[in-house]
Amino acid sequence: MLKAGLAGIGGLTLPDLFRLRANPAASPAGRVPGKNKAVILLWMAGGPSHIDTWDMKPSRPKEIRGPFKNIPTKLPGVHLCEFLPKQAALMDKLTIIRSVDCRGSNHQPNTVMQTANVLAETRTNPEAHLYPGYAAIVAKHRGANQPGIPPAVHLNVRDRTHFAWSGYLGKRYDPFVGDNVSSLFRLPGGLTLDRVKSRRSLVEQMDSLRRDVDGSGAMAALDTYGQQAFDLVAGGRAQEAFDLSREPQRVMDQYGNHDWCQQALLARRLVERGVSFVTLDLSHHSASGTWDTHGDNIPPYGGIWNGLRPLLPVFDHLLSTLVTDLSERGLLNDVLVIAMGEFGRTPQLGTQDSTDGRNHWPIVLSLTMAGGGFRHGQVIGSTDRDGGEISERPVTPGDLAATIFHHMGVPIDVTYEDLQGRPRRVIETGEPLHELI
Repeated sequence: MLKAGLAGIGGLTLPDLFRLRANPAASPAGRVPGKNKAVILLWMAGGPSHIDTWDMKPSRPKEIRGPFKNIPTKLPGVHLCEFLPKQAALMDKLTIIRSVDCRGSNHQPNTVMQTANVLAETRTNPEAHLYPGYAAIVAKHRGANQPGIPPAVHLNVRDRTHFAWSGYLGKRYDPFVGDNVSSLFRLPGGLTLDRVKSRRSLVEQMDSLRRDVDGSGAMAALDTYGQQAFDLVAGGRAQEAFDLSREPQRVMDQYGNHDWCQQALLARRLVERGVSFVTLDLSHHSASGTWDTHGDNIPPYGGIWNGLRPLLPVFDHLLSTLVTDLSERGLLNDVLVIAMGEFGRTPQLGTQDSTDGRNHWPIVLSLTMAGGGFRHGQVIGSTDRDGGEISERPVTPGDLAATIFHHMGVPIDVTYEDLQGRPRRVIETGEPLHELI
């Protein structure tokens, strides 16, 4: 009866009504007062080809360099793919890392590059899904920047295996799934906020009958989750944050109608209103990811020309529009934007008997980032002449995590407890990237 009564508080279809998620916004450890620090992770699930985007090899034979031409950027001597002209013009606000060590990473589930743990590869390690992701760590140790707002949100959740979750931290720190949000905040027919308050009052009276004899703390937890669910709906802050209809038409037009771009605008609204970590999966389908360009004869992925080429203009517009919008709103120093996938692609074109595909390459990947108050307008690291091996400045998942935590005010030596109660470090080895700080 208590369970049904508490569910009736929302009657709101909010997943679990926050029963399993504790919002640490009230007293988060490591929080930086007065700062609206946030991260937007643009997750390119499937593994984008570094050689055909940010680390081109124009002097190599066609079977390595691929079908795309390169163009100069605002940064002298730095060239990008011809289908990334907006990023090329914005290069003074971007940093490209061409030497990210992604050994051990795999996809579906995509966990190594979202957890900083090289052991978080679910296909070989049965505990891999228990390693907490960046978003969950930030949710626990920083919390939301504003009350009544989820600390972390996952967007475009076509497949949960494209994301890292809370793992050992417990479900209370799972990111809020932000898809179809409008229905989550809508009161069902006949239910008003006055009736919600009455139900809550009844539940509180019933709770008092058991609280004194409850030694597990479950009743106290129910009180907390119920209050969060009530605040989320009655307070209206989260509802307003997720409401794209409140954006001016000119801003909607600026981002465009593509679903990815609309969700990038939603990500901006969320961090602007207090969410600390937003992960947006840039995928169209729920297989291993849209960027998994194995070849035209290996559907649904397509190859480099017919698979990757149509994605790049959309991604180019999305990233450049998001960064520019954040900058114009004075948010770019507080919001760190990262675009990456789980690994790169093979230096050789036409793998797996394909016409023009590239296979997985869990050796090196490229990524780009902007904002966060860091020093940008640079390229960090490099690969060898074919793009298959790191030649200068290896950057590990731990280094990436340490950089994110440095930005968010989370200690890089933070630990969590496994199921046996043993403390484990989130970052085994890694330091913030000194080139950025």
